[in-house]
Amino acid sequence: MAPTAADAATADAKHTGKAVGLAARDASGHLAPLTITRRSTGDDDVAIKILYCGICHSDLHSIKNEWKNAMYPIVPGHEIAGVVTEVGKNVTKFKAGDRVGVGCLVNSCQSCDRCAEGFENHCRGIIFTYNSVDRDGTVTYGGYSTNVVVHERFVVRFPEGMPLDQGAPLLCAGITVYSPMKYHGLNVPGKHVGVLGLGGLGHVAVKFGKAFGMKVTVISSSPGKKQEALERLGADAFVVSKNADEMKAATGTMDGIVNTVSANIPLAPLMALLKPNGKMIMVGLPEKPLEIPPFDLIMWNKTLAGSFIGGLRDTQEMIDLAAKHGVTADIEVVGADYVNTALERLVKADVRYRFVIDIGNTLKDSE
Repeated sequence: MAPTAADAATADAKHTGKAVGLAARDASGHLAPLTITRRSTGDDDVAIKILYCGICHSDLHSIKNEWKNAMYPIVPGHEIAGVVTEVGKNVTKFKAGDRVGVGCLVNSCQSCDRCAEGFENHCRGIIFTYNSVDRDGTVTYGGYSTNVVVHERFVVRFPEGMPLDQGAPLLCAGITVYSPMKYHGLNVPGKHVGVLGLGGLGHVAVKFGKAFGMKVTVISSSPGKKQEALERLGADAFVVSKNADEMKAATGTMDGIVNTVSANIPLAPLMALLKPNGKMIMVGLPEKPLEIPPFDLIMWNKTLAGSFIGGLRDTQEMIDLAAKHGVTADIEVVGADYVNTALERLVKADVRYRFVIDIGNTLKDSE
């Protein structure tokens, strides 16, 4: 049932907490400080002081209303890392002082089959961390802010030893590539996975592939990324997608490809890199419909699939495995006053590979 006006009025009465967020007021996407309200800590809630928040390309799409669903003002951010300041009386998994994170979701119906199976990301009642209507009728504000209050179910624990700034992007970028690798069998030692695109998602996919014990080939249109892919990220091979000879040599060699590219590119030449029964899983979001000849799928039993983030159980599993194998995001930490510049650089892909805002030291509790 959709929230009613009465629900919203009741919610307003419960939103007694204050925070400062970096908000976009219109489609210019310019961010400026804004005092926002947070709900009081409920019985099942965890209150979190935000220390770091990653900048995701989705944030840019949202604040500029490129997906035509903006509810201004928008406080973006769904790669949140911080410490617990308070918990509700029913909370059993967390206590004050714990190092925790919040990803793309802050609520769901919590009662459907998908939620029961741990796939809250596929719940029809999904509530996103920002620019979404919560169950009490209020609009959610994200992690470019000083604090947040979230239901216990949607909070993950950061293991000791994982830096919060380098771990924050895993709550979106990490689970986005981990989930399809897990559910499509691209986590088996000795198998060969291709990673298409070497950016915020792709560099993490390379690291998980190596953590799984796989052979990893980076596929990129940028020859200049070869040294970084092989020497710094540990990929086993590099294929320039514009080089016909390199593409021909790699034909039919890969068990799967994680496609992180959001541009509309020809898929047929890339599908040719797959072995029979191979899979390409898309996690990028091209604007236009895909074009691929059915023959390319049918002749060799190939699969073209998609994957959308992951549930909370898988997110915690991903964070734990990342900590065990030393998988973190490569980041550039910026202050709150640099965020608009960082977003301009993000448009130009001028970051290796993820911006993270130092919320705790640079965003004040009052405007």
